[in-house]
Amino acid sequence: MAADAVNGAPKMATTSQAYLEGDKVKETKSLITELCRHFYNQGWVSGTGGSITIKVHDDSIPKSQQLIVMSPSGVQKERMVEEDMYILSSDGSILSAPLAKPTPHKPPKCSDCAPLFMKAYQMRNAGAVIHSHGMESCLVTMLNPLAKEFRITHMEMIKGIQGHGYYDELVVPIIENTAHERELTESLTEAIKAYPKTTAVLVRNHGIYVWGDSWISAKTQSECYHYLFDAAIKLHQLGIDWTTPAHGPIQNAKIPAKVGALAPNGSIEPSRRCIILDIEGTTTPISFVTDVLFPYARNNVGRHLDATYDSAETQQDIKLLRAQVQQDLENGVAGAVCIPSDDAGKMEVIAALVANVEAMIKADRKITALKELQGHIWQTGFQNNGLRGLVFDDVPAALEKWTALGIKVYIYSSGSRLAQRLLFGHTKHGDLRNYLYGFFDTTVGNKRETKSYAEITASLGVDNPSEILFVTDVYQEATAAKAAGLEVIISLRPGNGPLPDNHGFRTIRSFSEI
Repeated sequence: MAADAVNGAPKMATTSQAYLEGDKVKETKSLITELCRHFYNQGWVSGTGGSITIKVHDDSIPKSQQLIVMSPSGVQKERMVEEDMYILSSDGSILSAPLAKPTPHKPPKCSDCAPLFMKAYQMRNAGAVIHSHGMESCLVTMLNPLAKEFRITHMEMIKGIQGHGYYDELVVPIIENTAHERELTESLTEAIKAYPKTTAVLVRNHGIYVWGDSWISAKTQSECYHYLFDAAIKLHQLGIDWTTPAHGPIQNAKIPAKVGALAPNGSIEPSRRCIILDIEGTTTPISFVTDVLFPYARNNVGRHLDATYDSAETQQDIKLLRAQVQQDLENGVAGAVCIPSDDAGKMEVIAALVANVEAMIKADRKITALKELQGHIWQTGFQNNGLRGLVFDDVPAALEKWTALGIKVYIYSSGSRLAQRLLFGHTKHGDLRNYLYGFFDTTVGNKRETKSYAEITASLGVDNPSEILFVTDVYQEATAAKAAGLEVIISLRPGNGPLPDNHGFRTIRSFSEI
């Protein structure tokens, strides 16, 4: 029984011998040997490279305290057996090490990746971590030797990455390789901090680290990442740009997005890499939301709940509404009505939900529970052609122009991401989502809070927040974004509310002015 520690972790009392030799640990060891053979066949762990580690799943033990089984270093992964595995405590102390084998086998050694694996466990509460030397993950970092990120959008397999959908932009940080893997620990730690939503870190000329809530999640995501890397390499060979929604030809002669442009008044505008657009009063008339979308949701909420009541999606919407209404009742919010338990019957529950939703819509509340339900109601409306998205006539041309300049355009609205996609996907100008790199809603924070824009800036990975232009019609949102360092322009559209005197922001009446 070994008592060493990985990465300087303090020694711990060993777990009972019976548990270390029990079925749960044995099953995890067996699983790792099976996966390593599979990964070998995929080309991810050839030449003893790569590694995998999995927490011993045990419902009786908090995940943060579960034991860790880790494949060894310098062992032919396709020939590994259960006896080759290391067992570590949750803090990285080695509890059990394999016995030495006769020549020509090398003495046993815990994976060189152990300190990096521990960072994923400690910082992301991972259930498993996979380190692959797959050729795709190596070559994709060489396509642009100066790039600090890999980016791709509008590919089906993006949906296999946690927290991402087809229309989202997937961003994976790239760190520089070192002679020894343990020396990557600091840069991997910084990458995890800088990209709070990532589930992987690429190492240039080396490979990738992928983690997930469980071994299934880590394996699924690893397969999706390798697929996307392979796709990017092949698209590059074909001269096709995988980083843009339209996937058009790579524009080697693009006008650099970071070069300042001449403004109408003769001054030089700041450089920008990204533009973030509000919807109401910016891309779309406020009247469309207040006179079309809100009434549609209000008039169809009961019908929608009745028709979809037993679906998992609607049950999740109801769960969110129950929690919100309970909070509203405790805070004395006007219009809040107690929602009875399911035992009261479907119709009683729906009646209470309708009353609360109508009050929330009337008060124009910007809350996730309401926005999620509205998005699902609107989805039905757009799919059956009962609704059609509306944008100002200057919007499509501007989106096309900005995309041609290499500027990435995102949406940030209080409406749900689903509702945003529906609006831009069903307009008289066609599907505009091909020009949009991603969608942000109130799950990143309130639009009038500076920290929300700081969170978005971190996820976009720009060098400086001033490289992001935010366009909105709301003064308080403009102020919050400016405090986060973003460039801000206020949109003056028909029907928009008045601005304070001497507000200090540049204003436009059309996107053609940007």
